Amino acid sequence: MLILVCPGYNPPGGTRAFCTQLGDLFGPQGVELRPVPVPEIAPYDGRAIATLLTDLTRPVTLIGFSAGVVGAIAAARIWERQGGMITRLVAIDGWGVPLGGNFPIHRLSHDPFTHWSSALLGAGDMAFYADPGVEHWQLWQAPATAWGWSTVGMVRQDYTTALGFLHEVLH
Repeated sequence: MLILVCPGYNPPGGTRAFCTQLGDLFGPQGVELRPVPVPEIAPYDGRAIATLLTDLTRPVTLIGFSAGVVGAIAAARIWERQGGMITRLVAIDGWGVPLGGNFPIHRLSHDPFTHWSSALLGAGDMAFYADPGVEHWQLWQAPATAWGWSTVGMVRQDYTTALGFLHEVLH
């Protein structure tokens, strides 16, 4: 599986920590993680992010964080219009970013308010919100430490970690 990781304007150590934890989810079967090189490419620049996909002939999953959600959803739509296949998009703390597409979309939020208010712009197929809330950066750098609820629509399903939720939607 190929996952394009679209970080926001965060320290690179946070993205490395996220990718390490995400890679550990897949164990020996592996996953190819391609982080977008920020700041060389602005996290919100969907056109530039889409150019990172031009050599692909296989489906891609996009994961965006914060400002990277803007670039991830734009790149996904551009890539799909060019005939590429998007497996899914995961938006982590993309508060205020409208989400919609012809592919599954999942939201993760650092607190209940962000979850509720973001859902007004597209709740996604499944979502997660930290409860109790955590810091914005913690959700990205340490998803195994953010406990909360997975939801379908606005209905609570399971109490799990953000990393557990990612495991569910990525497998």
